Amino acid sequence: MFIKMRFIEENIQNVKENIAKAAEKAGKNPEEIALVAVSKTVEPERIREALRCGIKMIGENRIQEAEDKFKQIPEEFEKHLVGHLQTNKAKKAVELFDMIQSLDSIRLAEEISKRAKGKTMDVLVEVNTSSESTKYGLEPDEVIGFMKQISKLEGIKIKGLMTIGLFSSDMDLVRPCFKKLKSIFDEFKEKDIANIEMKYLSMGMTQDYEVAIQEGANMVRIGTAIFGRRD
Repeated sequence: MFIKMRFIEENIQNVKENIAKAAEKAGKNPEEIALVAVSKTVEPERIREALRCGIKMIGENRIQEAEDKFKQIPEEFEKHLVGHLQTNKAKKAVELFDMIQSLDSIRLAEEISKRAKGKTMDVLVEVNTSSESTKYGLEPDEVIGFMKQISKLEGIKIKGLMTIGLFSSDMDLVRPCFKKLKSIFDEFKEKDIANIEMKYLSMGMTQDYEVAIQEGANMVRIGTAIFGRRD
């Protein structure tokens, strides 16, 4: 366990160094890149170690797993849902998380709004920029109409966009996914629509976060590079 813990500290340092290099290459301030440590299947002890090493945001994929683990972690941190959210679990998601990064349907938005009950739920709209049928998210040409529609709902604050790049080791194939989302993000930043604050562009995971930062990401979701390969 001690070895695993030591590796977490080293891994976080390596990730932060890589973020800094990618940001500087893109002419950005590394301090402006938010790092979400994705802890799917990671036990509470290792999450607590990541928090001790300076991680401020934890991302979870599944509601039940997150609920079980969060009860065992007394430390303060931002809780992000980064996995697909089923409508029937919206109530629990609103209770557990500070941000839902995977809003992808009107029905889900309406359910989150219904369950918010006085709380303002920060959300990111998920966009399928790779056109893969196995991925969730809106088609790029659906985003404008979707966001205008859900911006009228109470209890929801749109804070930006999220995507998962094409799963490929060829970054020349992955990069267009990030360029596409950045283009949509920039378009909305120029609009003045109530209840929409284009603050976060969440894109990039372990295999491609440096490219994502080069293309405009200011939030990355890193799991394996911090916690190691999942069992």
